[in-house]
Amino acid sequence: MASRIELSDFLASIERRAFKQAFFALRDEDAALDVVQDAMMKLAERYGDRPAEEFGALFQRILQNSINDHFRRSKVRNLWTTLLSAFSPDSDDEGGDPLETLEAESDAAVFKAPHLQEEQRQTLGIIEQEIAKLPPRQREAFLMRYWEEMDIAETAAAMGCSEGSVKTHCSRATHTLAAALRARGIEP
Repeated sequence: MASRIELSDFLASIERRAFKQAFFALRDEDAALDVVQDAMMKLAERYGDRPAEEFGALFQRILQNSINDHFRRSKVRNLWTTLLSAFSPDSDDEGGDPLETLEAESDAAVFKAPHLQEEQRQTLGIIEQEIAKLPPRQREAFLMRYWEEMDIAETAAAMGCSEGSVKTHCSRATHTLAAALRARGIEP
């Protein structure tokens, strides 16, 4: 059984990466924050008594289910919004800019020259844009394997698929990303 401190440490260590993962999937900062917060609460409430080694896979599964739930709710909400918007022709749509990306910062960047910091920021922005373009299952597998550093078995359990599917999704994602980055002049 994990202690409260272990659970708290786990949640603190995962929050930024979980936010980026949710943001890539949802492309909405507020929705991503809500989804991550809900996933963290569910982990703490329902699985806080589990061993600390299980938190990674459990959290990833909860996060992916929360993202899928958000899409389901949005689909229904968008259907009703579209239907009802026909009755109010003067409505202004003030949605957020889906092309906004997060600034990637690193502690080591403080010691780099300003032009190198800017170059790194631009490169990370391009990489984030290309990751966001991946199909959802490829993006999910890629982020779990390479950003969350989960092994194949953990990723398969979190995604609810076979290990072979995880390998296929990761392979396709890395090939797609490498080709997209090369096309933009970045050698991986």
